[in-house]
Amino acid sequence: MFKKILKWIGIILLFIIIGLTITVMLRQNIQFDAPYPSIHAVKDSAVIARGKYLVYGPAHCADCHGAVGSEAQVNAGVEVPLSGGYVFQIPPGDIHVPNITPDKTGIGKLTDEQIARSLRNGVGYDGRAIFDFMPFHNTSDDDLTAIISYLRTTKPVSNDVPKHSFSLLGKILKALVIKPTGPTGDVPKSVTPDSSIEYGRYLATSVANCRGCHTERDLKTGAFVGPDYAGGFEIESPVDKKYIFHTPNISPDKKTGHIVDWTEEMFISRFRKGKLIPQSPMPWGPFGRMTDMELKAIYKYLKTVTPVERKIEKILEVKK
Repeated sequence: MFKKILKWIGIILLFIIIGLTITVMLRQNIQFDAPYPSIHAVKDSAVIARGKYLVYGPAHCADCHGAVGSEAQVNAGVEVPLSGGYVFQIPPGDIHVPNITPDKTGIGKLTDEQIARSLRNGVGYDGRAIFDFMPFHNTSDDDLTAIISYLRTTKPVSNDVPKHSFSLLGKILKALVIKPTGPTGDVPKSVTPDSSIEYGRYLATSVANCRGCHTERDLKTGAFVGPDYAGGFEIESPVDKKYIFHTPNISPDKKTGHIVDWTEEMFISRFRKGKLIPQSPMPWGPFGRMTDMELKAIYKYLKTVTPVERKIEKILEVKK
């Protein structure tokens, strides 16, 4: 009797595994629907200049989309081609950063609306869900227009970046878990740059991605799993992959907040000093090109976030 029960359990488990395998295989090319924002590139020089500033400054696009090996140039302020090719090696597999120059191997084959949809709604031109690495879901219409307008003016670079290569775990997550991430609340048409807390919140959450790195995340799905700005997110160094960087707690907790004792002047001064830890994934170069007004806004905003007591014991360590 006991052997029969084990036999039937084995048969049931086998059918479950077969069914799951078939489901995962059939859902590898699952497509999602999302609206296309009414965003169109323009040739206005002021708009293009704003886009260029965002791309090589606060939005730090070149940190990921710059050519492999261009990290030092990016930090030095060189406007490197955004030809992509860097590979994020995470549990779901190898995620290849795309070419975003206006070449046919880049965004030259895409419409403005397709690019805008991928940034705002997390849905690619082919309907796939995009891994949530970028913070532009609530970026204003005007800033999204500026970024796309500038990208259209850059020199086309032919670099046919490989498609993502998923592990078994990645294929399962892609089929059953990963979904597009879109905006929260109403997206502003425009945002006026100033030194206010509100503009600091906009930069930290919708442009510079301070929240995205200084909040613990699940690398399998990209989901936020820790309290905002409390640090602890483990990031592989883009300069030397044998190092792991633990992002600091930048909440205003009096005991464990990394910058709790910094004055506004100290905060700005630190950004002007640039990268002091060579292996750091922090885009100190692009962020150092932000204006004093913008840095003041971010500083003011960080003082308002919920304090979280969380001690980050070691910021940099050798990968185990």
